[in-house]
Amino acid sequence: MARGGQTVDVPKAKLTRESLREGLTIFRYLRPYRTRFLLGLLFISLSAGSTMAFPYLLGEMINSATGNPSASTLHFSPGLIAVIMIALLTLQMLFSFMRVYLFTSVGENAVADMRKDIYRHLIMMPMDFFAQRRVGELSSRISADITQIQDAVSVMLAELLRGVLTMVIGVGMILYLSVKLTLVMLSVIPIVIIIALIFSRTIRKYSRMAQDQLADSGTIVQETLQGISNVKAFNNEWYEIGRYTKSVTDVVRLAVRNGRVRGMFISFMIFSVFGAIVLVVWYAMTMNMEVGNLMKFVIFTAFVGGTMAGFADIYSQLQKTIGATQRVREILKESTETVTVADEMLQPEYRLQGKVQLRDVSFYYPSRPEVQVLKHLNIEAAPGQQIAVVGPSGAGKSTLVSLLLRFYDPQSGSILFDGRAADEFPLSQLRRQMALVPQDVLLFGGSIFENIAYGKPDATREEVEEAARKANAHEFIQRFPEGYETVVGERGVKLSGGQRQRIAIARAILKDPAILILDEATSSLDSESEALVQEALFNLMKNRTSFVIAHRLSTIRNADQILVLEHGAIREKGTHFELLELENGLYKSLSKLQFEV
Repeated sequence: MARGGQTVDVPKAKLTRESLREGLTIFRYLRPYRTRFLLGLLFISLSAGSTMAFPYLLGEMINSATGNPSASTLHFSPGLIAVIMIALLTLQMLFSFMRVYLFTSVGENAVADMRKDIYRHLIMMPMDFFAQRRVGELSSRISADITQIQDAVSVMLAELLRGVLTMVIGVGMILYLSVKLTLVMLSVIPIVIIIALIFSRTIRKYSRMAQDQLADSGTIVQETLQGISNVKAFNNEWYEIGRYTKSVTDVVRLAVRNGRVRGMFISFMIFSVFGAIVLVVWYAMTMNMEVGNLMKFVIFTAFVGGTMAGFADIYSQLQKTIGATQRVREILKESTETVTVADEMLQPEYRLQGKVQLRDVSFYYPSRPEVQVLKHLNIEAAPGQQIAVVGPSGAGKSTLVSLLLRFYDPQSGSILFDGRAADEFPLSQLRRQMALVPQDVLLFGGSIFENIAYGKPDATREEVEEAARKANAHEFIQRFPEGYETVVGERGVKLSGGQRQRIAIARAILKDPAILILDEATSSLDSESEALVQEALFNLMKNRTSFVIAHRLSTIRNADQILVLEHGAIREKGTHFELLELENGLYKSLSKLQFEV
């Protein structure tokens, strides 16, 4: 998972028949590129064969040069064998290049297709899916997990096939050269591999610990820089420096410990490899084996031993790849919302006039079924009416917004648009006729023009500027040196709260919705900004059905109907003046409290 900007080690999965079947699903993405994939397999075979031919030719050259023609099978002169070896090396270069190029091409294209599928699937998930998962976990699926799969397709698969071919050819050759010597060699290699596996497990454990600690130090940097104003306001610079220093010191301690184990491992491997060679050479001398054949045997043994040791790492990578594939498959198995393509036109039969009805609607979040958030709501809004919703925190106001946008469906009751059940409308057709202006406006990291045009991606420059004028945003945009091309920064940090709010209103005006939802759109603004935003909202709400979630009651005095929510139920309803007439009314007490403040 991604933490603090770092990518931690991908967890492994046990290799079972079921997990292998899950892992094989990645080959579905290789089908469009199967010709290149098969060519890559061919060049792997040629590369492995030419590599294993090299020690054989080297031994033949030595036999020929030392005057042992009886030990040679080719009976060529040393010079001719040298020419053949150079030609073989040249071909090996070509085979290796084609192998790497073809597998990289196949891997990159297949993984790009997988990334697009996963992102498409994620972006179409219902809101309940995102409510139960962290963003870091989901982004890890497209980063760490897919990268692991990419490495498997581009590198590990090729290395596995190459290793298998090398093993088969190598074992066959050493058996051909000397069965007795092969038995001596095979008695040593398994012991070396077992000890190597023990060392590698310890090395991986310390590497993972160091990586996690490094991720923690990255988290400290990220949190500190994001909250730098708090750090300075509380005069805690040295506290944060100490915290980061301790974390980095722990990274160094773990890395040095890992280096100590790796040093022991490398020393052991050098001793084992050269010790095995000494043992094989000594035993071969007792058998009066020809020098050239002995050289063949030693090199083939080194290839076999190295390949067997490499299988341990390949096995570990395979476990990680299976684990990554399983987690990716979990996402792809999830049910998505039905979202049509962006350029689909609004169908006349789904065009809304703006009448909205909620009939006996009750709702609880699927993750918290024991908490009834909305209880038996009955609301009716005629086309063009302004419906205000007020109430204390936790009353269910924002949940009502989620139901209107069909982020969730109620467990009981029904929501009607123009007298038709909400589920009779395709989601895309319904939502393209609704617009939301939230309290906390999220602007994307592009330009002001791109953020306004988000409400209508094919809008012209004139349409965007007209929407900005109606939102009282054109004037402040023009004051920027780059005008509409001004980059707003991450989440719009370069703009003030009032400016961001007016950009969001311009976006909604450009969308020209039939139903407008304002979720406490002015609650966090100063008086000057609020006046400009209120005027922009007035322009936006003309001739549209509007649901206004309000914190400041002064902003909803002219609403056609005010609904007072408490504990998920409608306690009071009426106009501003009607509700003020209610003795001991909740609206009256809230209004009195705000105006006194």
